[in-house]
Parts: sequence; structure tokens; C-alpha cells
Amino acid sequence: MFTGIVEELGEITAVENLGDACRFRLRGPVVTEDAKHGDSIAVNGVCLTVVDHEGDEFTADVMAETLDRSSLGALGVGSRVNLERPTAVGARLGGHIVQGHVDGTGEVLERKPSENWEIIKISLPADLSRYVVEKGSITVDGISLTVVDAGPDYFTVSLIPTTLALTTLGLKQPGAPVNLEVDVVAKYVERLLASGQGAGK
Repeated sequence: MFTGIVEELGEITAVENLGDACRFRLRGPVVTEDAKHGDSIAVNGVCLTVVDHEGDEFTADVMAETLDRSSLGALGVGSRVNLERPTAVGARLGGHIVQGHVDGTGEVLERKPSENWEIIKISLPADLSRYVVEKGSITVDGISLTVVDAGPDYFTVSLIPTTLALTTLGLKQPGAPVNLEVDVVAKYVERLLASGQGAGK
């Protein structure tokens, strides 16, 4: 489990095409300091497994399903990525519960800078809009954010200078894809309510 608090801005240093999958080599001095084979690291919000680790770099395999459902397939050598290790049991939950299971992708539609923060408007797939509510939580490229405004096919988030400086959202311009993970609690509530209605018939 992750919390959506990005630990560092890493970089893809190599991409190997494996046919129906690919292998990324990524640089991240912070997340690799205690990494070992089989560990999980979130890359732009996608939970990946460490295959190999050497120095401040690690490799991870990305299967076709992940490439299809996320924006990782659009990345290449030199791409900057948000990196986060799983939260430790008993640690503070700084963001919200994040699984690292991307629900879909959106697109940066608009950026509105101000003196101390920036509002970013992001497109929202129709099948995810029911899970996104004003002042609720959403994960964008692995970053735990609070929804400012929730429309039928978009939402907005407000970014502080720290988020702009230390994550990919400080770099992405209109047209750039982003990974989205909605609040898992909303999905469980929906499922439970549906089951209860079915049982009452």
C-alpha cells in the first residue's frame, strides 16, 4: 500500500522491448537505498516489482495490461517519474490509501498559475466520474491530491509550490497523459450497496 506522498522525482535510464511487455531501468537514489529483489515501488502511481537493483538504479518489468491501462507506455529514456516506496506498518498516512492499481488515464487540459499555487484541470473518463467528489481524494501520477472541482468529464486540483517542484505535475503541459487512481473506499462502498440491494429483492 502507498500513501501518494512522492519521495523523489526519478528518471528512466533505459527501456527494453520484450514483445508483449517491456523492462524499465530507473534511477532513484532515495527509493533504492534499501531496495531488494521483489520489493514494490510505485512509478507514476503504478505499483511495479523490483527485478534487479544496482547502485541508485533498479529495473522493473511492465506487462501489456499495465501498458494498456496506464500512461507508462508513453514514457521513454529521460522521462521523469514520481517514485514512492510502500508505506511501513505503523507509519503516518500522509496522503490517503493508494493501491498502485491505476483505474484509467486522464489528460492535462489546462493550467492556471497564480502567485502561490497553480490550478490544473484534468480530463476524467466517464466510468470514473462517479467516484470523484469535491474535496475528496484522487491519485494523479501517484500523487495524493484533493479534488477542488468535480465535473462530469473533468476535475481540478490545486498544487502548492512543493508539489510543483518535486513531482511530474510541475512539468506536464496541456495534452500530457496522467495516471488516475480513484479512492478505493468509494469503489468498496459502491460494491457493498449493490450487493445489499440485490439481497433485498
